[in-house]
Amino acid sequence: MLFDVTFTFNRMPLMVQHRAVDLAKRKNLQECLFPTGSHQRSNLPTDGLRLYDQKLENNHEQFRAIKQIVSGISRPAPYLIFGPPGTGKTVTLVEAIKQVLKNLPECHILSCAPSNSAADLICERLMKHVDKKDIYRIMASSRDFRFVPESIKPCCNWNSSTQAYEYPTKNKLMEYKVIITTLVTAGRLVSAQFPPGHFSHVFIDESGHAVEPECVTAIAGILDVMKGGQLILAGDPQQLGPVLRSPFAIKHGLGMSLLERLMTQNPLYGKSSGSYNPQFVTKLLLNYRSHPDILNVPNELFYEKELQAKADELITHAYCNWEKLPKKNFPIIFHHVLGKDEREGNSPSFFNVHEIEVLVNYLHSLLETQGKKGIAKISPKEIGIIAPYRKQVEKIRRAIDQEFKAVTDIKDLKIGSVEEFQGQERKVILISTVRSSPNYVKFDEDFGLGFLKNPKRFNVSITRAKALLIMIGNAVILRKDPNWARFLNYCSDKGGYSGLRADYLEDLDETELTELFETLNVNEPEPRERSGESAVQQQGEPAWRHEH
Repeated sequence: MLFDVTFTFNRMPLMVQHRAVDLAKRKNLQECLFPTGSHQRSNLPTDGLRLYDQKLENNHEQFRAIKQIVSGISRPAPYLIFGPPGTGKTVTLVEAIKQVLKNLPECHILSCAPSNSAADLICERLMKHVDKKDIYRIMASSRDFRFVPESIKPCCNWNSSTQAYEYPTKNKLMEYKVIITTLVTAGRLVSAQFPPGHFSHVFIDESGHAVEPECVTAIAGILDVMKGGQLILAGDPQQLGPVLRSPFAIKHGLGMSLLERLMTQNPLYGKSSGSYNPQFVTKLLLNYRSHPDILNVPNELFYEKELQAKADELITHAYCNWEKLPKKNFPIIFHHVLGKDEREGNSPSFFNVHEIEVLVNYLHSLLETQGKKGIAKISPKEIGIIAPYRKQVEKIRRAIDQEFKAVTDIKDLKIGSVEEFQGQERKVILISTVRSSPNYVKFDEDFGLGFLKNPKRFNVSITRAKALLIMIGNAVILRKDPNWARFLNYCSDKGGYSGLRADYLEDLDETELTELFETLNVNEPEPRERSGESAVQQQGEPAWRHEH
């Protein structure tokens, strides 16, 4: 039997973004997208605000952000929640939505995120305190209903009798207090032509992941900021931004999200006299995820040493006495490996067999010693493995599936690129950096691949771990990057360095390093034929990237 299969490009996301940009010019969104702070509106009192999650009242920054959002103090300018890793950004945003609903009875809210998973999370958390009849989760027709969380199915647009998604009339949608969609699907609401001013608030979570026209899709034609509408953006400009493939788009600024542009180019959102203006932005400071030693370097490099470790020590200190730690009570290992980065067939993606062997050995030790000698038990779903190249991810998966056949739930161990781990956390994180040849450093830099010369990818990778961080890589190569050099020095100073001595590496000049590589036979592999898939396409990307 013969089949003729044709793949077509879905132009709808690009079409709604083009329309959004055109609408932004016609709908007077100047003070929303390029705010000056010169059109201030009266704000609502927030005295006596009682939170659903009362723990947030003990966190000054979270409580302040919620009160500022409810008061509408930034209008018509957006209000920004700057949420570094593990600081409870989404928790803050969800509580703010609940408080707006409770204190502003006439409000109508649109809550968006770039991905289905992020939008689902908001919906699940809102359902704990908001009547289900007031919430509506709109899915795109392309989403497989089998992957919709059970808890939100009663609130979504799936028709069980027809076994298909349905799209209610505008009048029906106007009855809901909160509508939740992805950014691209929000374009459907623009097409419905809601009355001006119907939506009083638009909340966008993970806004740093979206290209700016995606965010504008949820604003232009939906929110009237000059008549009291309010935009709230939550995200972190120091973590990974939008995923782009086009050098032309990157060159002309599409790689910078609306959140990052406001925080880096608009004076209302920059620091003045050492602090942000709370009228427009709140930076969350308490980290509820990581051991203090894991948080130390990213806090210094990216967050001006302002983050404070406040996570539960029963979790964060669970591996401080693990027998494989080079230094007890320092839950970080950098294991130096003089491996070889290789490519297979005509694939442009890299892998490093030596690093995989070391990684598998650590995983064996981790699973064998759990529950013994005072070490906490751990399941595979609490472990994450990060690698920057697709081929390394594939080979790690294959090696683990073969080595750990007896572990029934080993498939729950997530292995993926940094992009796939953004927004996630694990009790234990292992990272394979792959790169071992100096000849490819410039290649990675030109194409935005790997860990080198990419501060945001570095930041995300080392801030996923709660209790134990194991890094495997070639220190000689990684030291060429200033952020990695700082991290390696930190590991060396604290006694977390394993492998070839760090001070020995520091004493080698460029000529000696080159001779070392020649001796170890880690020079550039032979040139290969180019495959139909480019190195940039081979780079891993978020699992949600094609969700609408």
